[in-house]
Amino acid sequence: MGKEVKRFLLKTEPSEWSWEDQEANGGISKWDGVKNKQAQKYLKSMSLNDLCFFYHSGSKARRIVGVVSVVREWYSDEGDKGDGAVDVKAVGEMRRVVDLKEMKHLKDFVLLKQPRLSVVPVPHLIWDTICHLGGGYHGDGANPSD
Repeated sequence: MGKEVKRFLLKTEPSEWSWEDQEANGGISKWDGVKNKQAQKYLKSMSLNDLCFFYHSGSKARRIVGVVSVVREWYSDEGDKGDGAVDVKAVGEMRRVVDLKEMKHLKDFVLLKQPRLSVVPVPHLIWDTICHLGGGYHGDGANPSD
């Protein structure tokens, strides 16, 4: 029996790293620069093939725009000053972006309880609800034309 896939949300300012940036270069990128110890703990708990919502933060738009998967677990480079990173790969864009306002009713969502964290876990029920709100994401197997 395989290991259960965990789910997370990764926040980024689109001016610093956008979904378009993520899709470039084969869709693989190093997710680093996380300074908060709690957010680092969540990064460290990620396993291969875990899924993450790709969330654009900032003043103009706060919304989930896509999904990435973990392709390399937590590692530390000399240049990271001990902060470490995971590598993620673009899976697919949301069929319809899901705005933060649409998620306000999700009472147990860490994103709403600790909004300053850049990495948060997403319980399966909340993941499914958000996917439903967004019509799923390209590559989720729900649409044969993906």
